[in-house]
Amino acid sequence: MNFEKITIEAAVNASPQKVWDYYTQPKHITQWNFADPSWCCPSAENDLRVGGKYSARMEAKDGSFGFDFEALYDELESPHKMVYSLTDGRKVDITFKDTESGTQIIIVFDAETENPIEMQKDGWQAILNNFKDYVEKT
Repeated sequence: MNFEKITIEAAVNASPQKVWDYYTQPKHITQWNFADPSWCCPSAENDLRVGGKYSARMEAKDGSFGFDFEALYDELESPHKMVYSLTDGRKVDITFKDTESGTQIIIVFDAETENPIEMQKDGWQAILNNFKDYVEKT
C-alpha cells in the first residue's frame, strides 16, 4: 500500500547522543510523548534492537480516551537514525543530524487514512516540539 509521506523537523540544542537517549529511554519518553498538556504518556517500553518492540501508552489526563502506540524497529544506527514499522504497516524514518548548534531531527512518516494530513502533521509536530522543550530544559 502506498501512503502519503509527511515530514516534520526540529532543531534541538543538545548533542545527538543526548537527543537519542531522551528519544529512546522510557523514563524520558513518558515526560514528553504527548501533543497537548491535557494528555500524558503514563508508560513506555522500548526494546531498542532491530526487531525489538516500542510501545507507549498515550491518554487524556481525564481518562476520556487513550491508545497504545506500537512499532517494531527495522533499522537502528545509534545515535543518528532509526526506522520502524507501525502495527498497521506504515513506516517512520527518523534522522538525528549533528549540527553546529546541536541536533536536527527529521521525521518522515506515512500518513494514515482516517484523519486529515494537516491534523496528523500538526499532532506529530506538537509532540516533537514537546520533546525539544523537554530535552533543552533538562
